[in-house]
Amino acid sequence: MTASLSKLGLGTAQFGLDQPPGPRGRPREAEARDILSIAGRSGLSVLEVPRQPSNADTLLRGALPQPQPFRLSLTTIRPDRGPDAVEAELRAQMLRLGVERVDAVMAPSATDLFSPQGPAMWDRMRALKDEGLCKRIGVPVYASDDPVGVARRFKPDVVQAPASLLDQRLLLDGSLAAIADLGIEVHLRSIFLNGVLFLPPDRAPSHLKAAAGRISRARRLIAEGKSDPLQAALGFALSRPEASAVLVGVTSAAEMSAVVAAAMSPPPDLDWDEMAIDDPEALSWAAA
Repeated sequence: MTASLSKLGLGTAQFGLDQPPGPRGRPREAEARDILSIAGRSGLSVLEVPRQPSNADTLLRGALPQPQPFRLSLTTIRPDRGPDAVEAELRAQMLRLGVERVDAVMAPSATDLFSPQGPAMWDRMRALKDEGLCKRIGVPVYASDDPVGVARRFKPDVVQAPASLLDQRLLLDGSLAAIADLGIEVHLRSIFLNGVLFLPPDRAPSHLKAAAGRISRARRLIAEGKSDPLQAALGFALSRPEASAVLVGVTSAAEMSAVVAAAMSPPPDLDWDEMAIDDPEALSWAAA
């Protein structure tokens, strides 16, 4: 196992376990089982499980390798119903997944922490950590959230943040370095920017038309560097010293194998600065 693979984490939101069989007619749980088997054998560390229908949790439990090799990360419900409901829903999900404790529990968003019930939810999450239900608590942030301010106020153990070779805002302004300097784990997400880098320029969503030229330039630089978009996106994210983990999403075992192979390759020698997009509107949409 390489250091890059141990830094890699997997999100399960794209597994679609509550959906009908995939395009090839293969059961979703069978595909998930193969994805997780590849991830476990390859040494991926974090497994992020979102809020999802209860049947999806049950199917995921059956797909997990045993013994379970991942650091599980769960996300609470929104705080509107109060901290008792937050705790009850979290415990119910853990029961469905067949686990007594997890590595991390994440708040739904930084915005939720500032809602009327947000502080009570955060206090309950801290109490659950003290109880040993989880080792860490954390919060996902966006560039518009003042991530450093959120980190200093709430002092989470983990911050999830969007960053990619196209969306370098929180890296270039020093936000993620400042958060890491506070002793907080930084987990990068949206490293593929919703697949934008893999789309031909003429198929880019309308929100990104203004950035189409920059995206085309990034694709050209990657090709000239004898690399490909997958390897470049992973190489950029995994090489960031601010990041403790890099989260990816896949929909098939073939995609999981491709991600592992790309992550094991040396990062390409590319001019990352030349690939950054500076269109906040386009980036905010694509990183959502």
